[in-house]
Order: sequence, then structure tokens, then C-alpha cells
Amino acid sequence: QQEPHHNSTPRSIRSSTSIHPPDIMKFTAISCALVVASASAFAPSKPAFTRTDALQATSTRGEFFGQLAGAVAVASAFPGAANAAKYGGFGAGSPSVLDPKSAIIDDEIFATDAVQSALKEAKAYRALVDELKKALDANGQADLGPALRKQFDFAKLRASLNTLNSAFDEETQLGTDRLIRVILQDLTEIEVANKQKEGIERSERRINNLLAKIAKLQKSFDEYLAFAN
Repeated sequence: QQEPHHNSTPRSIRSSTSIHPPDIMKFTAISCALVVASASAFAPSKPAFTRTDALQATSTRGEFFGQLAGAVAVASAFPGAANAAKYGGFGAGSPSVLDPKSAIIDDEIFATDAVQSALKEAKAYRALVDELKKALDANGQADLGPALRKQFDFAKLRASLNTLNSAFDEETQLGTDRLIRVILQDLTEIEVANKQKEGIERSERRINNLLAKIAKLQKSFDEYLAFAN
């Protein structure tokens, strides 16, 4: 019978079972995430009509472009995580978006001047999208950039949609928040698709692509406004 003695484990085994700095960092990050998740689970619930829009702080086109690029990078690097959190993602389809007929609206909030004004503004934005289509139908080489930058100020548009959104209950907002993100993304895609090198005419393919993106924006606005009708 061998007498037990300290440090009998071979060096190779001890080194393989030791925790290296990267492992410690990973363990610490996971521990922190679990603590935050646990704290969130036991935190007091928020009032029924609290805004939770992830893009509330995005006030400029540049900031939105940055968020969009970041979202694309994350989705490319971690497809599994993107699928797990696809609800609320840019343009990601979600079965959680409710049928507008099932939406719960606070009638008192909806009747306020602020919300009614926001509803009118949202409908006016929708009408402006039709004007973009008319301009492109009339002239496939039309530069929509000036109209996009002047008529669709991101900060004002987002504020109007969020104000209207405040009349919905939290469950409904989960779906309408996503639609707001889609509207902002659609506008960004139109602005990108509109760009054309000076002296080079827009091809038929590019014209059709731009028209398709405008049609997508029309649909996004219609889907959002359906919750308020």
C-alpha cells in the first residue's frame, strides 16, 4: 500500500485541471450575468404602460446606422444568439407580434392630445412614403435623399411613434416596438439604396429594388397603424 503524499498528481494533469486567466474571465462574466438575471427576476414589476423601446436613445441617422451595423455583426458572429433573441431584432420575423384586433389600448391615454397628435403625425409620415413612390414612378433617376433627410427626421419620427405606442399595454408594445424598429430600418435601407454615383444612371434593377424597399416601408407603417385603428 502506497503512502499518500502531497503533490502526487503529475504536473501535466495539474496544469490541465488548473483554471487559467481566460477561464477565470469567462467564469466571472457568466457569474455576473447570472446575478443580473436573478436580480431582474425578483425586481418589482413596472407599470403597465412603461416604454421599453431599445431604440429610444437613438436620435440620429448616424447612431441608427451604428446600431444596425452592430446588430448585423452580432448576428453574423453568433447566429444562435441572434435566433434566440430574434424578437425585436431588425426586420426579424416574430410570432410574438399580436394581431391588432387583440391589442389592448388605454382609452384615456389614447384620447390625450399628445397621443392623438402623434397618431396624426404617424399617418402623415405614411402619406409621405406614398409621395416617395410617386416621385420614383415619375422619374426612376429621382434623388430621394433630400426628401428623406428633410421629411423623415429620425428623432421626430421615433418620438411620434413612441408617443403613440404609450397608449398600448406592455404585451402589445412588445410587438409594436419591433414594428417601430422595422420602420426605422426600412427608411435606412431606402436611403442606402437611393445613393447613386454621379454621372451614372440608376439601372432598371436598382429602380425596382428601391421601389420594393418603399413598398416594404408602406407595409411596415400600415402594420403599425393597424394597432391604432
